[in-house]
Amino acid sequence: MNLKDFIRSIPDYPKKGILFRDITTLIKNEKAFSETIDQIIERSKKIKFNKIAAIESRGFVFASAVSYILKKPFIMLRKKDKLPADVHSVDFELEYGKATIEVHKDSISNEDSILVIDDLIATGGTAHAAAKLVEISKGKVAGFIFVINLFDLNGSESLIKKGYRVENLIEFPGH
Repeated sequence: MNLKDFIRSIPDYPKKGILFRDITTLIKNEKAFSETIDQIIERSKKIKFNKIAAIESRGFVFASAVSYILKKPFIMLRKKDKLPADVHSVDFELEYGKATIEVHKDSISNEDSILVIDDLIATGGTAHAAAKLVEISKGKVAGFIFVINLFDLNGSESLIKKGYRVENLIEFPGH
């Protein structure tokens, strides 16, 4: 099954010049969604980790299913002011603005090795912020798995250059 066939491309969303890769067409197809989860699990076998983290919100779709199947704890990396307890926060740049993500301070400890799952990597700003959250929580990033890599925006490459393990299921140009 070619997962690329299930990704819809929307020009000029969320702003002019951005070519948005939409995963809703993938997750609404039960066979494509199941194949995606199977591929993430297969790639995760190459990585030693004890917890799974995902970036709000589309990363939750994939990571929660993987967490359930692998029986690993699931940690939510959320947008600013969405978590009720004490948090660590990281500000970062997006391709089209600025954002903040947070994690509960009690979600990750110094014994934890975290697999971070997200739907897409573009420039890598969000992924680098996720890594920083894990590290300021005293955990270690075991690796990243992305469903889609926008290869010409070099986000995966920037993570690899920093020494992180990166797995991508499918590749698209970002423009």
